Amino acid sequence: MEKHIYDEKNGLSYTLCGNYYLPDLVLNEEEPTYGKYGMLRKQFLKEHRPIRYQNLLLSGKLTAHLNQIDQEATEQVEVLMKQMVEKQGVNENLKRQDQMRWVRLMNNVKASAEEIVMREIIYV
Repeated sequence: MEKHIYDEKNGLSYTLCGNYYLPDLVLNEEEPTYGKYGMLRKQFLKEHRPIRYQNLLLSGKLTAHLNQIDQEATEQVEVLMKQMVEKQGVNENLKRQDQMRWVRLMNNVKASAEEIVMREIIYV
């Protein structure tokens, strides 16, 4: 039996291991550049969408997917925070007058924006 074979039908090469031919698969290990939302998406996919996670991983598209999700989520959080801050009247004047109230409101705005993004982008 040959040590290495190539299958024209599927375009894969195989190596003989014992009595079996195993496909020569190589995992493309890109350096992950995604942030918080990319990591949350990865964890969600692993736990709740394992088939999709495996497909992305084996096709080499996982890192690109996580980077895209991270970028979209970050941009959406920023947009939502700006909108909420304007609507609630949180401004620099309030920051000078009552810092603790300003911090409380900003923390609430950020938590609300992140919750919306988690529900609409990360956990789908």
